[in-house]
Amino acid sequence: MLNLDHINLNGKITTRTNAAIPVDNGAFRYGYGLFETMLVERGSIRLKEYHWERLFEGLKVLQLERPPLMTYEWMENEVLRTVKKNGAEGLSRVRLQLYAGGGGLYGMESAQPGFLIECFPLETDVLKLNEHGLVAGIADGINKSMDSLSNLKSCNALIYAIAARQAKANKWNDALVRNTNNNIVESTIANIFWIKDKVVYTPPLTEGCVAGVMRRHIMERITVTEKELREEGLLLADEVFLTNAIKRIRWVEGIGNTRYGNEKVNTIYKSLL
Repeated sequence: MLNLDHINLNGKITTRTNAAIPVDNGAFRYGYGLFETMLVERGSIRLKEYHWERLFEGLKVLQLERPPLMTYEWMENEVLRTVKKNGAEGLSRVRLQLYAGGGGLYGMESAQPGFLIECFPLETDVLKLNEHGLVAGIADGINKSMDSLSNLKSCNALIYAIAARQAKANKWNDALVRNTNNNIVESTIANIFWIKDKVVYTPPLTEGCVAGVMRRHIMERITVTEKELREEGLLLADEVFLTNAIKRIRWVEGIGNTRYGNEKVNTIYKSLL
């Protein structure tokens, strides 16, 4: 597998070992920033318009200024320039992070963000629907808020990190996260959908889930009903699947003692190819 060592730090391509970010940057100190995780395949960013829209809308929410130079086209060029430097145009995962500048206590000296682009290798199996279903559990003792920040892919990911540790400890493939109303809203890395009596459901954004690009992609192509997800409703579902921009769709085989099929999940997956 490729060792993709080159990164892009504020428009300058360097290596990981030579990169330097000020210790008082807002993401390091306060989780003040955003990121996008993008799939690059055959030299193209998949769902790129969705990524740019979400990213730049997030900047407004965080009250960070977008420099005039930072257009959709310019950011795409910076991403693909980094991918090309790593020789990873065929298939790779890119993480683009925008972070607030440093200075002061919470108040940043500059409202314009810095950025970091990293590139990671992927195996072609990531594009296929998983043959073996995931086993998931519900994270305990943590609840996600429902506010103006909830739908962002922000650098403040502590709740997901703790949920992921619980998943590892319990030997789950992923952990589901509840909101402050104790409704299930997403997993540590994905949006959640469930199917009951052939109807496809997903929690609305008002429940506090991340506004996923694959979630949006699916909802613009098939009929999906937005509905709150209680644990008891999840356990009565016929099928469950998770979505994100890299793995697209992953079907869930089990949660606790409940087992799910994947007939309609297969159909949905094929419709997106």
